[in-house]
Amino acid sequence: MARPEAELLRIADMAALEQVVKGCTACRLRAGCRGVVFGDGNPAARLMLIGEGPGADEDRLGRPFVGRAGQLLDRILAACGFDRQRHVYIANVVKCRPPGNRTPTPDERAACLPNLRAQMRLVNPVIVVLLGSTALQALIDPAARITRWRGQWIHRDGVWYMPTYHPAALLRNPSLKRDCWHDFKKVIDKYRELVDPYHVAPHHPPEAAEEPAGGGAPAAAPGGRAVAGEPAAGAGGRGPGAGAAVEARAEAAAAAEPAGVEPAPATPAPVERAAPGAGGPGGTGPGEANAAPPGVQLTLFDFDPDGGPVGRRGRHRGRRHAGDLQPWEGGAW
Repeated sequence: MARPEAELLRIADMAALEQVVKGCTACRLRAGCRGVVFGDGNPAARLMLIGEGPGADEDRLGRPFVGRAGQLLDRILAACGFDRQRHVYIANVVKCRPPGNRTPTPDERAACLPNLRAQMRLVNPVIVVLLGSTALQALIDPAARITRWRGQWIHRDGVWYMPTYHPAALLRNPSLKRDCWHDFKKVIDKYRELVDPYHVAPHHPPEAAEEPAGGGAPAAAPGGRAVAGEPAAGAGGRGPGAGAAVEARAEAAAAAEPAGVEPAPATPAPVERAAPGAGGPGGTGPGEANAAPPGVQLTLFDFDPDGGPVGRRGRHRGRRHAGDLQPWEGGAW
């Protein structure tokens, strides 16, 4: 049975809350899944990640983000210097797997939201990363679009929220990894500002921290929401009406993130790889197939997730040294 939210908020222990939530039957999802997938990580962490809902692997193992999307999330966290069991607590909007991994309906989200709010009260994070549109809409704005809101801080009730793409969207469309990494770099910077100024992120040293565009305090979005930047301008600072086709493609990849869906990635062309331990992340190093003469500047679009260089109009257009690679390049994620 479901407990009233006021009763949930009086529970002072995460283990006790988990036992209560495991008995929840507030919506029809509980009847169609193996069990409740409550959460994972450090309940005392100052950083919380919130996704959509369990998939097949999560339903089977009873932990969030353990399938292919979860493995990708672990690699992203490692690139940020975050350990899953030490630095973060991970939960989902809904705790039960939707049939066929479909997106949870608004009433299913509303039924499970008191459980999530009780978790958030116990964790008491200062930073929350919203993974995908379902988390963004459940906690911030039901009409929000992830392509317009991602990468921009939302400060509400003493908590800093950062919306970004769900890892499943990155598996469907690897070109979104560049934006996702920019978002997580902002999370690293905010973590150093609010939690640990000495936090070590292997791919984002403190001197690489980016200044917010325009500086100063977050701008106020329509409706009084405090955000860094203006969501109405679109992702990447595009003005109204600009880049509509690009945004539509990103929206199609990022929206409809079925809970735990693990889509099969496109088959990459063969890429020569160095033996493990030959250099930088994923075994890449100077002198092997992915190395390059100094001075060649490439971007995310020049490398696939497996470390193979790809050009904007084709593969293998350029090379560079492993020390210049971004975390998703060279096999890091």
